[in-house]
Amino acid sequence: MAAGKASLVAHGLHLCVKNKLLLNSALPDIVSCIKRGLATGVLSQTVEVPSATTSPKSSFGGPLEHYNSLIRDGQLREDLQQRAALEKLDQMQKDLRGYSNEHSTLFSKFFSKRKPPKGYYIYGDVGTGKTMVMDMFYDHVETVKKKRVHFHGFMLDVHKRIHRLKQSLPKRKVGKMAKAYDPIAPVAEEISEEACLLCFDEFQVTDIADAMILKQLFENLFLNGVVVVATSNRPPDDLYKNGLQRVNFVPFIAVLKEYCQTLRLDSGIDYRRRNCPAAGKLFYLSSEPDVDATLDKLFDEMAFKQNDITRPRSLKVHGRILTLAKACGTIADCTFEELCDRPVGASDYLEISAVFDTVFIRNIPLLTLNKKTQARRFITLIDALYEHKVRVVLQAEAPLDDLFVHEHHDHHDHHDTHVLLDDLGISRDAGSSLAIFTGEEEVFAFQRTVSRLTEMQTEEYWVAGDRSSK
Repeated sequence: MAAGKASLVAHGLHLCVKNKLLLNSALPDIVSCIKRGLATGVLSQTVEVPSATTSPKSSFGGPLEHYNSLIRDGQLREDLQQRAALEKLDQMQKDLRGYSNEHSTLFSKFFSKRKPPKGYYIYGDVGTGKTMVMDMFYDHVETVKKKRVHFHGFMLDVHKRIHRLKQSLPKRKVGKMAKAYDPIAPVAEEISEEACLLCFDEFQVTDIADAMILKQLFENLFLNGVVVVATSNRPPDDLYKNGLQRVNFVPFIAVLKEYCQTLRLDSGIDYRRRNCPAAGKLFYLSSEPDVDATLDKLFDEMAFKQNDITRPRSLKVHGRILTLAKACGTIADCTFEELCDRPVGASDYLEISAVFDTVFIRNIPLLTLNKKTQARRFITLIDALYEHKVRVVLQAEAPLDDLFVHEHHDHHDHHDTHVLLDDLGISRDAGSSLAIFTGEEEVFAFQRTVSRLTEMQTEEYWVAGDRSSK
C-alpha cells in the first residue's frame, strides 16, 4: 500500500487486520506468526485492502472526518497536503451518494441521466500518502459497485478479457477474409457493468501494449459513466514519457484530463522512511559472514511451523506452470535469478503473492543498466508483494539505496541497442532519448521500490501481512 499510511507517528503506526487497529505490542514472534494464509481474490473482483479506515458503516460521515479522528488520537500526524486532497475527496464521496451508471430500462438509455462527478488523478513523490487518502475515500463511498485495484493488475485483467472475447469469435471460413473485430468497447462495457467507481493505485504506463489501447478503453469507460480516482508518481503529462510510439498515446492524456481533476500531493516527506520499529533482521548483505547458513536456519525455523514439507512447488499461471525450487507451506525460498532472470512477469508475481505470505529473495545483484529487464521484473515483483502484504527476507549485494546503479552502457549493450533501433526503423538520434534505452523509467520507479522495501521491514508491515487470522 502506498505511502501515506505513513504519515504516522513512529510509535503508533496504524495496523489494519480485519478492519481493526492493532497496537505495536500485539506483534507476535516473527517465526510463530507465519502460518498458512488464504489466497487473495482474483483481479476481476473487488479488491479488499487493509487501510487506515474502518468500515464505511462506522460513525464517520466521510474520509475527512475519519482523518481528523486519527489525528486527534495521535495515530496520524497532520499533513496539510493530505488534508487538502481529502477535502476534495470528501466532497466527491458526498457527490457519489446515490449515483449509479446503470440503465434501469431500455428507454432510459435515450433520456438524460445524472451526470457523473469528475474523478481525481492524485500524483506526487513516493511515500507522501497518496494511497492512504484514496483508500480512506474508497472505504467511505456508499456503493457496492466499486473496485480498488493496482493498475498493473487491472491491465492484466483487461488483456485477459480481450483474449477471451477474441477466442469466442466464430472461426474464419477457409478462403474468406475475417471480419475486423474491435474488442475494446465490449470490454469497457463489461467493466462498466461491474463498477461505477474505479480506484487505481500506482497508475503508470510502461508497456506499449497498454499504451496503445488506453485512450479507447478509458473513453468508453467514461462514456459509460465510470468515475475514476487514481494515484501515481508521475503527473499526467509525464505518463509513458519517452515511450515507443508515444505520439499515439498522447491523446489519452487529454481524455484523462477531461474526466479527472489533477491533484498534487507532495509534502516532500517519505513517511515510509521515518523511524519506526523494525520486525527483526530481514535484510542481509551477501558479504556478511555465513549469510547463507543464517538464511537457511531462518527458513527452517519458519518452515517448522508449516503443515508441509520443504519441496519444489509448481504454480499454474494462465495455463502454464511456474516452478519454484524450494517452498514449504506459505513460505517460498527463492533466488533473484529464479524470480527476475527468466521470462516471468506480473501474472506470475500475482500468483506468488496469492499463494505465499513470506518470500525469501536471495542473491540480489547490483542492478545496472545492463540489467534493465531484470530491474523491471524486480520492481514489478516488489509492487505485487507489497500490494498483497507479502513479507520478504532479502539478501543483496549492496544496501537498498545503492542497489540500482545508473551507469553508461558497455560496448556490447550499445551494439544490441543499435540492432534493435535498426529493426524498429528508428534513427539512433531519436532512439537515444527513449526510456527503454536510457533506463530513466527504471531509475524513477526504483525510488518507489526502495521506499516500499523500507516499509516492508517494519513491525507494522509484518503484522499486517499475517494471514493466519484472516
